[in-house]
Amino acid sequence: MSKPAFAHSRRALVTGGSGEIGAAICRRLAADGCHVIVHANRGIDRADALAAALREQGCSAQAVCFDLTDPNATAAAIADVLAHGPIQILVNNAGVHDDAVFPGMSAAQWQHVIDVSLNGFFHVTQPLMLPMIRTRWGRILNITSVAAITGNRGQVNYAAAKGALHAATKSLALEVASRGITVNAVAPGIIATAMSASAFDTESIARMVPMKRAGRPEEVADLVGFLASDHAAYISGQIVSINGGII
Repeated sequence: MSKPAFAHSRRALVTGGSGEIGAAICRRLAADGCHVIVHANRGIDRADALAAALREQGCSAQAVCFDLTDPNATAAAIADVLAHGPIQILVNNAGVHDDAVFPGMSAAQWQHVIDVSLNGFFHVTQPLMLPMIRTRWGRILNITSVAAITGNRGQVNYAAAKGALHAATKSLALEVASRGITVNAVAPGIIATAMSASAFDTESIARMVPMKRAGRPEEVADLVGFLASDHAAYISGQIVSINGGII
């Protein structure tokens, strides 16, 4: 394990931390010395197991469970988190797919995807801002998608939600730049997860991706780790793609 880049006093919250990309991000931030709060909604068993594994490795971690589409539940959970100190690194990683071609997309499919990615971003991030601002140091990373840049058939809802996060990233970056807080988006392409494995076979990936392979969750996590570090203090308001050269 590399030498920690952070003091344990820097607390990091990773939404959707029980998923494959989220878990890789949690492991990277914990290895860098953060106290990591692993968020889950339905995946709380995986979040608990990840936090326990990180503690066994000598890292500092805990799990938290709440539905970030529920404003009241989120407010209560965030208040409890803040009772133990400000969050200085926030990774908004939670997101869902509910794909359908637009003429056949239901209102429920539209609303659910928007609710998790976009409304969830507001419910979690907004109450964390003033405590973060008071510390005069912070990192906000919004995990989005190449679909928000290029578009993707069957994902008008997903592309809309993640594209809105790109705009929010740029606006929030302007608001907090003078307070030592950076705000950036990380836009992955095809990453090797169980979800992508069901959507893309090896032949499709070789055809679509110039590097002829899917990315690894750890590669996304390494980018997030850098952007969350002191080394990235002058990078803000950016949409950073990690997609093997697709665009």
